Amino acid sequence: MDQQEQVTNRIFTLANIVSFIRLCMVPAYLVFLLEGHDILAAFMFALAASTDFVDGQLARRTHTVSRLGQLLDPAVDRILMIAGVVGLLLVGRLPLWIIVVVIARDLLLLCGAAFLLRYKKRIAVVFPGKVATTLLFVGFAGLLLNFPIINGLGLCDAAWLPGFNAEQVSWGIWFVYAGLALALATTAVYIYRGWRALQEALKERK
Repeated sequence: MDQQEQVTNRIFTLANIVSFIRLCMVPAYLVFLLEGHDILAAFMFALAASTDFVDGQLARRTHTVSRLGQLLDPAVDRILMIAGVVGLLLVGRLPLWIIVVVIARDLLLLCGAAFLLRYKKRIAVVFPGKVATTLLFVGFAGLLLNFPIINGLGLCDAAWLPGFNAEQVSWGIWFVYAGLALALATTAVYIYRGWRALQEALKERK
């Protein structure tokens, strides 16, 4: 966001309405998935994920960046991410360890951001972090669609490493692995920047 952009306290902005609509897509996605409608679930998830940039762009272009939107936009992304992995776990298309890593990372970032807000500090999203999120969303959509199915590499017999064992799996798993690796790398960047921001805030208080 431009440093000179005015931040308002308005709630019912066009950007916030888009964020609310994206939030409402989350339970719809879960219902479709658990009812066995893979195509509808994949479509709903992909629609919610692909409109990630819309609310932010609307806020900037209409000059209605709001404090609610600054919290709601990333919160919807995190909720969608968590709902995505939990839904895939429930239908048996993702191993538990991936879900644990994704949720633990998101909780760490959320808690860190909330802590820094106490010192009036915010960490800007880095571009590789956005790429990681996009890769994960594409991978989840592929696993939801569950087509086409490809052969595993057969490098091991571990059931908890789909794609690396010999079992057939959706192509989406490879996007999940790529997104997960990049997400963990960017987490280190966020931790470093958060630590520096905290040090600066403590110095300012002194």
